[in-house]
Amino acid sequence: MGKVIAVAQQKGGSGKTMLTAQFAVAMAAAGSRVAALDIDPQGSLAAWGRLRAGAAKAGAAVDVTNVSGWRLAAEVERLKAAYDFVLIDTPPVIDSDARRAIRGADLVLIPMNPSPPDLWAAEGTLKLAVEEKRRVVLMFNRAAANSRLRRRMETEIAARKLVLLTEAIGNRAAFANAFAEGLGVTEAGPNGVAAEEVRAAVAGLMGYL
Repeated sequence: MGKVIAVAQQKGGSGKTMLTAQFAVAMAAAGSRVAALDIDPQGSLAAWGRLRAGAAKAGAAVDVTNVSGWRLAAEVERLKAAYDFVLIDTPPVIDSDARRAIRGADLVLIPMNPSPPDLWAAEGTLKLAVEEKRRVVLMFNRAAANSRLRRRMETEIAARKLVLLTEAIGNRAAFANAFAEGLGVTEAGPNGVAAEEVRAAVAGLMGYL
């Protein structure tokens, strides 16, 4: 059975859709069978998937689907049986679909900018993951390589005994540019810094699966 990663965060602009797409491509490029499931009503990941279907540079096979409501649990089980990894892009609210996704996940990944409001916004997701007895990993997105605020947030997260992924994603235009073409940065610029960050983050995430 495949492993399920629910990418969840209540705060808008955390980059969870972009990260879901980037990680799915990188995992597929490494040889895994990967599905990306969009349960966010905004449908941005599904739109990316449609772009990807016609993108000449899209070399890695990623099955992008979208579903919601009572069909979600059955769809997650179906995908787990057919793929090595299933990444779920969840809605930016704690609703029944988000709960179903977290309940069906092996790991909950919470992306956040290294700032107090993003950690505050994660409280609902953290609480839900505890209720569902699911492991949680936080990760910094759009992060400066070294800043006083980032160090402060690392200290606060450690003090709360939360798990923070060592690898972080920087604030780079390459991510938005690749996403707009239905690609991952590992395809659009495989030798760039953004691609290196994604591959490193995926490798770090595997340690928690």
